[in-house]
Amino acid sequence: MSSGTAVALTKSQSDELNPFMAMSKRFDAAADHLGLDEGLREVLRTPDREVTVAIPITMDSGKLKVFIGYRVQHNFSRGPCKGGIRFAPDVNLDEVRALAAWMTWKCSVVDLPFGGGKGGVICDPRTMSMGELERMTRRYTAAIMDVIGPDRDVPAPDVNTNEQTMAWIMDTYSMHVRATSTAIVTGKPLALGGSKGRTEATGRGVMIAVREALKKLGLNVANPRVVVQGSGNVGGIGARLLQQQGFKIVSLSDIDTAIYKADGLNVVDVLDFIKKNKTLRGYPNVQHITREEQLLLDCEILVPAATENQITSANADKIKAKLIVEGANGPTTAAADAILESKGVLVVPDILANAGGVTVSYFEWVQDRAAYFWSEAEVNQKLETVMVHSFAEVDETAKKFKCSLRIGAYILAIDRVANTYRLRGTYA
Repeated sequence: MSSGTAVALTKSQSDELNPFMAMSKRFDAAADHLGLDEGLREVLRTPDREVTVAIPITMDSGKLKVFIGYRVQHNFSRGPCKGGIRFAPDVNLDEVRALAAWMTWKCSVVDLPFGGGKGGVICDPRTMSMGELERMTRRYTAAIMDVIGPDRDVPAPDVNTNEQTMAWIMDTYSMHVRATSTAIVTGKPLALGGSKGRTEATGRGVMIAVREALKKLGLNVANPRVVVQGSGNVGGIGARLLQQQGFKIVSLSDIDTAIYKADGLNVVDVLDFIKKNKTLRGYPNVQHITREEQLLLDCEILVPAATENQITSANADKIKAKLIVEGANGPTTAAADAILESKGVLVVPDILANAGGVTVSYFEWVQDRAAYFWSEAEVNQKLETVMVHSFAEVDETAKKFKCSLRIGAYILAIDRVANTYRLRGTYA
């Protein structure tokens, strides 16, 4: 977005792009269906804990620089908080609050014994060396030590973090508690107690969600055309798994550009190119388009698997897909939901569609605590069972309340958390 466009944003447009406000609107719609009283609504909307920390580190140049980090724990009632840590220049507290709340509802939708948490550090990892990233990660971990732990809050990878980041967090935490604690994070390397199938889990969950949604739509199209925004662990792996299932992937994108090929891309070749060149720019024999144009391509299925606020009131009416499966967190604004619904577009919401990652993170946590590990086939089968069952429960809830799948998912999730509060009562 240009600076001129940014200045021209109205308050309503700015509010639309605020992820916490978007989450709150969906929450209120679901709470209305459930008839929740205002007191319980306030409890469920309000994060249990928010931590802001200063992270001073010595850069490779020898200069001292201070980064700002956050950890928001939205809800403890069903178990330890669970959620990723992202490193990005646009991280802000409202975003982290929204992501933490979405994690609460996501864990509840698939009925995991977790609450929701999220973390972030304001930085640009692309401009930082591995040494700088390691020092920042370890200092951030030390700064939030008092609020994380296998029974308190279990971080995981997110945007611009990976299994190496988790290894640094695990080691730092373990050094402080004077014992190796593998269950402090998930998404770790296998050698440090990671789970087989974890890397593919979110993409696999998206693939399962697409398959289940097509059954609901009764969309009988040979080689459905799929546009995937993103090409990382969610978009790239999801696209590869969808192609293996016979879907035609006509477009992929990264942070720099998007590519399009009407008769279908070779996803494995595209991902190999990105791995080698760190960008999609220059990929041969395709049409290069903007990421904004990619969302409006003619296709049956659109999988936004990048970041928040990609489908808004400004472009929702131009979307041509019949099915949207949200691989990212919060890719569709609340204002866009109404437009898509009026067009008859089925949206499988993020808190269901991308729950594969946290589901296998739960499996990893269980395996770490038991010190007993499963085969990849077992992990994938357990994930399949959870995703298929959860999709059916969301679909049934949406039909019962005569609402969208998104609001149905929120109703199912919020009702479970609210019931936990009722059973536990309020400590005073």
